[in-house]
Amino acid sequence: MRSDGWYLTEDVDDFLLQAGDFLRSRPGLHVMPLTWAARVRARGADAFGTEAPVFGVLERAGEVHATFYRLPPRALCLTPLTPEQADTLAAHLAALGHLLPSVSADHATATAFAEAWQRHTGATPRLRDTRLRLYRLGTLTPPEPPPAGRGRVLGEQDLEHVMFWCGEFAKAVGEVVSLDAGSWASTRFADKRYTLWETPDGTPVSIAGMNPLIGGQIQVDIVYTPPHLRGRGYAGAVTAEVSRAALAAGAREVVLFADLSNPTSNALYQRLGYRTLTDWAAYDFACAEPAVTSTLTP
Repeated sequence: MRSDGWYLTEDVDDFLLQAGDFLRSRPGLHVMPLTWAARVRARGADAFGTEAPVFGVLERAGEVHATFYRLPPRALCLTPLTPEQADTLAAHLAALGHLLPSVSADHATATAFAEAWQRHTGATPRLRDTRLRLYRLGTLTPPEPPPAGRGRVLGEQDLEHVMFWCGEFAKAVGEVVSLDAGSWASTRFADKRYTLWETPDGTPVSIAGMNPLIGGQIQVDIVYTPPHLRGRGYAGAVTAEVSRAALAAGAREVVLFADLSNPTSNALYQRLGYRTLTDWAAYDFACAEPAVTSTLTP
């Protein structure tokens, strides 16, 4: 048994061996580490950049209480932490010389860690304007009546179509990503199953994707309708189709993120049966200066 405290590793299999049961015990709140650990395991750490990923597990008396992961240069992502746990993690990472551009977690955890990181490093945290809400599906209630048309699952033969729609979604949310046949496999969009909503004449009008089944859970990600086609029920219809497919695939829980600045989409998901699980926040750090430079150690 390891001593109490934070244990760090660059080995995703080691991380999941230690923390897998803990993550699967609350898959909704742990959707991000479950998803990204599965991606690292499937694609290999080299697929995400030149720096090795870092995973962390907090153990007390042999039990896991929290985790984090970071795929440089991406943000540090945390499972829910108490202020005390956030402080011990910030102190530990600062002592090891970690440079963090940002942190992402449920709002209370992200705030607690941002304040702790400022205390231990002098870095100035800035709350991002984009605020997300994490929803979990209760009882699916498809729109009635649905708009005219049908849902169609996209396959490998539809790659160009998928890349176009994902590119439009990325631009709409301000996500900078290269989407072409050469880069596609390395993006977060590549491991999803996509469904289009088509009008009766076969015109595609809305798209939704879902991640693979992980830990008994499926995340709906992405949902996009071009601006000139909104307000006609297409997003609700395609989201209901994907949510139904997720349940049919064996998901015990279905979750999705929504931008809190968009009341229309939030109201839509609630009409479909999604209920608030937690609010999500991210802080960016300026002038982070850890006190000690060291190699990664447990």
